[in-house]
Amino acid sequence: MSSSFILHPASFYDAYIFDLDGTVYLGDALLPNAYRAITTIRHVGKRTVFLSNNPTHTRYAYSAKLTRLGLPTPPEDIINSSVVMVDFLKHTLPNARLFVCGEQPLIDDLRDGGFSFSDNPIEIDAVIASFDRTFVYSKLQIAFDAIRTGARLFATNADRYCPVPGGGQPDAASIIAAIEACANMKCEAMVGKPSIYMTTAILNLLQLPPERCLMIGDRLETDVQMGLTAGMATALTLTGATTLQDVAASPLRPHFILNDLGDLLPEASHELEPLTISNPKSEI
Repeated sequence: MSSSFILHPASFYDAYIFDLDGTVYLGDALLPNAYRAITTIRHVGKRTVFLSNNPTHTRYAYSAKLTRLGLPTPPEDIINSSVVMVDFLKHTLPNARLFVCGEQPLIDDLRDGGFSFSDNPIEIDAVIASFDRTFVYSKLQIAFDAIRTGARLFATNADRYCPVPGGGQPDAASIIAAIEACANMKCEAMVGKPSIYMTTAILNLLQLPPERCLMIGDRLETDVQMGLTAGMATALTLTGATTLQDVAASPLRPHFILNDLGDLLPEASHELEPLTISNPKSEI
């Protein structure tokens, strides 16, 4: 697949939904042209919101990070899989006692949502599988025992890995697989991208029809799939988990393929460049 497939949108959309890891930043630095693109989009009066499958930070932590990197963003304009999990459980198991194979920010969000926790298998109503760098055999044993005594299995996301500088970290897919393998039970619901639960959350936030929105991310199977299913325009950036070779091998076809977020801007927006110069202190 040649560079001729890397296309600029012809005009601005009303709302831009950005993935974070591998799309806007990598580690603690903005990716090339992210600052310029997002500030230009905001300057012309369009909405920017952020969507992440990663539940290892709260929306308040994501807000602080974006602000520190020069893109001030209120927590209300950020949705991650832990926020969606809280809403999902309130509708599905409102008084559930949980066992979480996940990290403290997810536990904190669930606790703030009114849920309680237990590591006693006979007390557990649902096991939550997530990105968990503290996963040990004792957690797997509790999840196994709880499911064998009737607990349900839900997951925040099914990403195989999370992009980080120099490579990636195994993500929630590995935790889900371990629990499914020993308990002989499939995960009942996954609430992150590309699920309908995440789609509903972001469209409820924007209060716009999907055809007026552009979903931007670095993964075909989550970001692009969610946007296509919802009826949004989609843009795949090559700054994270996906290469042009991956696109050629996939049945999923994004509307736009970007070298980086700078390719989001229509040609006519170049006249705005003096107002939206890059932020070299925070960009890779």
